[in-house]
Amino acid sequence: MLVCAASGCSAPELSSSVTESGDGRPPAYDVNPQPRDRIRVGGTLRWPLPEFPAQWNFHHVNGGKGVVDLVLQGVLPFLMRADEKAVPQPVPEFVTSARVTETEPHQVVTYRLNPSARWSDGKRIGYADFVAQARALSGRDPRFQVATVTGYRDIAKVRRGASDQEIKVTFARPYADWRSLFSPLYPASTSGNPRMFNDGWVNRVPVTAGPFRIRRIDETAKTVELVRDPNWWGRPARLDRIVFRAMDPGAMPGAFANGEIDLMDVGTDPAALRRAADVRGARIRRAGGPDWRHLTFNAASPMLSDVRVRRALFMAVDRDVIVRSDLAGLGRPPRPLGNHFYVTTQAGYQDDSGELGHYDPVRAGRLLDEAGWRRHGRYRTKDGRTLVLRFVVPSGVATSRREGELTRALLARVGVRVNIVPVPTDDLFDEYVTPGDFDIVPFSWLGTAFPLSPLRSVFARPRGDHIQQNYARVGSEEIDTAMDRAIGAVDTARARGLINAADKLIWDEATVLPLYQRPQVVAVRAGLANLGACGFWEPAFEDIGFSGDG
Repeated sequence: MLVCAASGCSAPELSSSVTESGDGRPPAYDVNPQPRDRIRVGGTLRWPLPEFPAQWNFHHVNGGKGVVDLVLQGVLPFLMRADEKAVPQPVPEFVTSARVTETEPHQVVTYRLNPSARWSDGKRIGYADFVAQARALSGRDPRFQVATVTGYRDIAKVRRGASDQEIKVTFARPYADWRSLFSPLYPASTSGNPRMFNDGWVNRVPVTAGPFRIRRIDETAKTVELVRDPNWWGRPARLDRIVFRAMDPGAMPGAFANGEIDLMDVGTDPAALRRAADVRGARIRRAGGPDWRHLTFNAASPMLSDVRVRRALFMAVDRDVIVRSDLAGLGRPPRPLGNHFYVTTQAGYQDDSGELGHYDPVRAGRLLDEAGWRRHGRYRTKDGRTLVLRFVVPSGVATSRREGELTRALLARVGVRVNIVPVPTDDLFDEYVTPGDFDIVPFSWLGTAFPLSPLRSVFARPRGDHIQQNYARVGSEEIDTAMDRAIGAVDTARARGLINAADKLIWDEATVLPLYQRPQVVAVRAGLANLGACGFWEPAFEDIGFSGDG
């Protein structure tokens, strides 16, 4: 699961290269698709990041971030790549075929790898890498500090086929989202050792296998430089270099206007969008994003441990107010999201929020009374304590700050005090969210082509100190069982029904309050091809570049 601390606020309506579909939904993607022969050979793409990660092991608890996934797509094996309809397809440079070859008595998936695929240390990609990653991410060895065990914990064994490039993965129980596994794939040299798994990718990428390789990670300048890898066995990258540079989101519009970067996620910032649209040759690309904005409530906090309090806060937050504030002027009707697994542009979406998704401050007040938090003057107290919540926000991100201010005003109406606590953007997750040093935090979950599997770790019950990505720190056996039942459903229609059944239980737990599907608004330099507002579509990094007429 990918995390991105999304920025932005309301934005004016400006032209885009695509229009919404006839049913009013946003386009699936808007990337200026061009064949390779229309892409110039050479050049540098300057790509900003909202934060500079230290941990480059995406499967580590501190590495499961959108920025990590983004950079690694150019340098590590991703066995599947989603198209614009969110359908995963095998990447032929790594996998010549991948399919379910047995269903009884157990599900078996057979992978046949491209025999040309090699790690940068010269070793062939193969059986040993699959074995090591499956073991590391199974959850059976607590020394591996993993972000999620979903799918991997269901693997009973990994067998070698006719060669090291044929791998047979047997599941203990059916797992419909098997295509989500082994992406990115890491080498056995680092996945097989807990110390290397946890620390071997901190501030370094020791091994690569992709169209690009890492030339330099500069912690001072906060840049990651990728260069074309001459040992890549696939189609050569059109670009010479990609330079990722972390910067405060508030600085991106100026950098784009000054020609320092070639694209930026506008988010929903009206000033940024206006400034980008005024840049000569700039293009504004739009699509329905896979990610969704939300508020996470820390149920391990003494103030929020009572589910009645959390449910009250859900009903005391007027989501329409926040949605209108964040999305005004984007050309889409503001619409709160009613699901934890599907966004509105995905098949299977339905609003499962029930009464918790509707603004009802009167009912919220009653629930707080029932929980023993009685109003005395402006705020509520219990056992001599005032109901005070810390709303932690990344500094410099206008959306987060404004969401905090709106939440503070809304909760004050029901007698709850909210203190807004700005923290450095780079420290938000490592220092505050993951350790649980917050009461409420806003950010976006970045969706994938698999609606449930990557999100299971967000809602599964924590096991001791191993919370995976369940930053709310609470769950239930009923939710775990419902999610596992859905994950095991191979029939698509049945799976959708079971996913929504699990979603209703998660709403009742009142830990993650969805706000809205975050639209993608991306400003790009003229001529940039095969990149932009991607939606669920995942680009082939070797095909990104500048078209000849740009």
